[in-house]
Amino acid sequence: MSDIEKYNNETFEYWKQINEFGDDFWYARDIQKILQYKEWRNFIKVIEKAQEACDGSGNDVSDHFVEVNKMIDLGKGAKREVNDIMLSRYACYLIVQNADPKKEVIAIGQTYFAVQTRKQELQEQFETMNETKKRLAIRNELKEHNKSLAEAAKSAGVNTPIDYAVFQNHGYKGLYGGLGAKEIHERKELKKNQQILDHMGSTELAANLFRATQTDEKLRRDNIKGKINANQTHFEVGAKVRQTIHELGGTMPEDLPTPEKSIKQIEKLERKTKISEKD
Repeated sequence: MSDIEKYNNETFEYWKQINEFGDDFWYARDIQKILQYKEWRNFIKVIEKAQEACDGSGNDVSDHFVEVNKMIDLGKGAKREVNDIMLSRYACYLIVQNADPKKEVIAIGQTYFAVQTRKQELQEQFETMNETKKRLAIRNELKEHNKSLAEAAKSAGVNTPIDYAVFQNHGYKGLYGGLGAKEIHERKELKKNQQILDHMGSTELAANLFRATQTDEKLRRDNIKGKINANQTHFEVGAKVRQTIHELGGTMPEDLPTPEKSIKQIEKLERKTKISEKD
């Protein structure tokens, strides 16, 4: 584990606060330290850009950026009052999107808050669903995002079916700690014609959905060119999603159980049920 990874594992989760309503928030001055901005005056410019983005997206800035005053220790018992800002998860996401992209920790932060935000969205969306319905919903969403990812990869120079298989394998290796599609397939004890994505539970599918959506966005946002660069980008995004899972205390994707029924089996049963109901 690199120094930056060790540093990150002690930051975003470590400095997270919980308000009286049970919602996550962070203090801006803590985020300033995490993102390695030495001067508050420089970091406040990033916050202002994030606030503009928040307003531009139709959200109420005051819901996500709340100005507060707090006391800080100066040493030897002395204290001083400073202004600070309570930031929602969405506010933090906007801040890392508008921060200095040259800093490695910024890329880690972008993945962290994207995963956290998406996780919350999925939780709200799937609150009333059982595991089977969650699997079907995420698998269908992943199919759509993989189409977009394929388009982004093609624009980057991933042209042939073999190129795309190699590209996908890099993403799996990043997310699964070095395991490629073949190794994952063997680990799940699948037959040759069975697809690994059809034999994943909802948690594992969600991790792969994060990998796909974040790679798609990064390829387009950073205008990545060349299949070698695209492959490396996919690997790095997969690795950062894996790191975030570790930071959140989650189970690594390769250690998650393989469901007894595949997505195709579930879909077949649903079709039969619908036909029976019509009869």
